[in-house]
Amino acid sequence: MFLSIKKIPRTNWSSEYPFNFKPKISTFLFLCFGLILFGLGEGLLIVSLSGASPWSVLAQGISLNVNYSIGVITFIISIIVLIIWIPLKQKPGMGTILNALIIATMIDLCINFVPSPESYISQIILALIAVLTVGIGGGIYLVANLGPGPRDGLMIGLQKVSNLPIAAVRAFIEISVVSIGWYLGGTVGIGTLLFAFGIGPAVALGLYLVDKIFNN
Repeated sequence: MFLSIKKIPRTNWSSEYPFNFKPKISTFLFLCFGLILFGLGEGLLIVSLSGASPWSVLAQGISLNVNYSIGVITFIISIIVLIIWIPLKQKPGMGTILNALIIATMIDLCINFVPSPESYISQIILALIAVLTVGIGGGIYLVANLGPGPRDGLMIGLQKVSNLPIAAVRAFIEISVVSIGWYLGGTVGIGTLLFAFGIGPAVALGLYLVDKIFNN
């Protein structure tokens, strides 16, 4: 099933190569749509008050000391992760650049304009929706093949080195990041755990759904 996926599927709107800076309109639109969903999910998890995603926990921890918004810190972290790409021999594309910009923007928009649920059950439900939204969005923009985002490029690079399933690699990255974020003072809650253990399967599910919808 989808948990065993090791490769990114291709569709008729996938770019032929990741360094295409003049893609088809459909490819560009799917890319942006996927990134908007991804950023929306990240932001929804924060406003759910059940705990942020591991990368946002890290951003929160850093923001406590530098007094910048979580979105701005998220963008800065993206740049740092891109530097880590070098030994993994990953190269940025249009999707890489738009990933850093769109996701950071969507996170700040959610924090500023989306109200937080009051009941605990509603917070958990929103957290689950957030994780699924991130996973589906991730699947869409990865299939666009215009260059993975900083975090997904890290995931792909490590997958190639280890030859482990995408779900396992992503889970390892998220768990490691949330540990560092918590140490720096970021907020950890049930939503954080849901994201850390659920994002790997969610991204794999997103890839599976895109493959089934557009290749059947």
